[in-house]
Amino acid sequence: MNKKVGTLNLLVAGLLIFCVFLLDARYVQAAAADVITNITVDGNGSGKTFDGVGAISGGGGTSRLLYDYPPEQQKQILDYLFKPGYGASLQILKVEIGGDTNSTNGSEASHMRSRTDQNYFRGYEWWLMEQAKARNPNIKLYGLEWGAPGWFQASPDIDAKHPFWSHDNITYIINWIKGAQIYHHLHIDYIGGWNESGYNKTWYEDLKQALVSNGLTTKIVASDEIGWAVATDMKNDPAFNSAIDIVGSHYPTTRQPTADAVSLNKPLWASENGSRQYDTGARAMAQALNRDYVAEGLTADINWSLIAAWYPTLPFAGDGLMLADQPWSGNYYVGKSIWAMAHTAQFTRPGWQYIDSASGYLGGSSSNGSYVTLKSPNPRDYNTFYGNHRDYSTIIETITATAAQTANFQVTGGLSTGIVHVWATNLNSSSASDYFVHTQDIRPINGSYSLTLQPGYIYSLTTTWGQGKGVATPPAAATLSLPYHENFEHYLPGHLARYFSDLNGAFETARCGGGRWGTCYRQIITTAPIAWHSGSPIAPITIAGDPNWKNYQVSTDALLEQAGYVDLIGNLTSQIRLAGAATGYHLRITDTGQWTLFREDATTTVLTDSTLASGTIAFGLNQWHRLSLSMHNGTIQALIDNQLLATVNDSTYTGGQIALLVSKWNNAQFDNVSVV
Repeated sequence: MNKKVGTLNLLVAGLLIFCVFLLDARYVQAAAADVITNITVDGNGSGKTFDGVGAISGGGGTSRLLYDYPPEQQKQILDYLFKPGYGASLQILKVEIGGDTNSTNGSEASHMRSRTDQNYFRGYEWWLMEQAKARNPNIKLYGLEWGAPGWFQASPDIDAKHPFWSHDNITYIINWIKGAQIYHHLHIDYIGGWNESGYNKTWYEDLKQALVSNGLTTKIVASDEIGWAVATDMKNDPAFNSAIDIVGSHYPTTRQPTADAVSLNKPLWASENGSRQYDTGARAMAQALNRDYVAEGLTADINWSLIAAWYPTLPFAGDGLMLADQPWSGNYYVGKSIWAMAHTAQFTRPGWQYIDSASGYLGGSSSNGSYVTLKSPNPRDYNTFYGNHRDYSTIIETITATAAQTANFQVTGGLSTGIVHVWATNLNSSSASDYFVHTQDIRPINGSYSLTLQPGYIYSLTTTWGQGKGVATPPAAATLSLPYHENFEHYLPGHLARYFSDLNGAFETARCGGGRWGTCYRQIITTAPIAWHSGSPIAPITIAGDPNWKNYQVSTDALLEQAGYVDLIGNLTSQIRLAGAATGYHLRITDTGQWTLFREDATTTVLTDSTLASGTIAFGLNQWHRLSLSMHNGTIQALIDNQLLATVNDSTYTGGQIALLVSKWNNAQFDNVSVV
């Protein structure tokens, strides 16, 4: 044999052996890195009772625009939120008990605007609870205040200084619960105190006594704030502890329950969580729904907010399970968060029980992901050779995992060993076709089966059926066309006008004053409400229109009923919550005829008004006047009663919405709003 050829063969053989060694080494390394989790799903295993997952309407005008959607799209959206086996399939709906004061990005209507006033049809939360209950009769309802009406009087035996902690407020809440029952046939399952504003032990004890004396079975949740401080007082005060049924904490992911909270042996809830965008927030939601139980033993998780159905110019735009901010077009968007919620809600029921031995972290490490298993309380007759067994579901998330893993299951203890249906969502994908997909059915062998888990996924494994993915699709987004006119004549008194969203105070249709026939839009709150500490201090204001409007003239008839002022606002681009600002151009007129055209700017906490023009014109109380504000390519014109008052140049704000503002706390009326 030729030596050169022999040497070449040896080199080739050596290279092949070296490559095989490298491949073998890589295989061994990969095998060593493969995470394998063995999960025994034991029907005899113990764990806490699951109370449900849900979302919050309120803490602002978060559902306001949903109320104005065309009927077809409105039904589709409500189905995605509440209909079992369709979308989020929510099990708890928490709503704001309105107080006519700003509570983040809007104000909710009060059912008692005075000690003698009672109206259980104002606003839209009654309607929303009815819609939720119609779709899911088993949904739990929960009420909570952010602010309250200003007519409350302090109760010396509770808190001599603060009227919120008063007998008036207890009456207010009891009436709200009874009003829901009498007028809307709704049972309120849970009630809270004051959102993120501390607590008063005596007040809660008196509230419990009032519930019992009125024959109401509503349970009390306390204290709806960040942390678990309330638990220590409950532990040390038997009367206070007896008044509270559930300990609810906000955003508890990094604030685990204290030893005192755990020692109470009461349900511990994430009574508010989330505050994340409908798509990007899905990853954190998927983790929280599992890990809040695995790490903290929490048995309910309630997301803020239910739906991002407020104007994008207002605070926290987009934080919700889905988006619905274009009622004029009917367009909406089903976010990933809908499906993150569905992976728990469609496969469980309140009253199911966690199996602690089948819940934990994959491979024993939180970086690999987490899993929880829940079992049904009662057996189900399959009428098959599997016999009479109980259902179970396992929810798995691999959000922070970086490689595929294996989960091996062994089912025992009287749970179903029948077919396991596997649903999956790839949260790394931007395609809706990869969300909430029924991927396979597994037939266990002697109760055993395995599943390969990919990184960035949510999985639901279940012996139940009836799950589904909604198929409705929205129309395309579109700008609210101009010209736009609203004369309020097609409403009965006491109603919200379409596309108008109150940010503070309360605007509603009313019979016109000032000798005018017909219906107008009136700001009606004259006593300063008890404000939520983190709400906007802005004056009563209602916002309308399309944020994409440009180069338009907005006009309205205005009537001021008491000494003060009204503003007509154009090119509104944002509401700066803590600064109390409505950025854009304001035409303000006072009862004495002093008018000002100014630009309002703001940082997070500082408001700045820059005067562009000012003067005096004849203007009186209880008289109608026409206000107009024209904005065209940086040229701003102000008119009152068709008289041109000023022309200035300012191009800071080139487009935006319109708004009507009234000084605190005055009555004013508006009519014939037009944008051309």
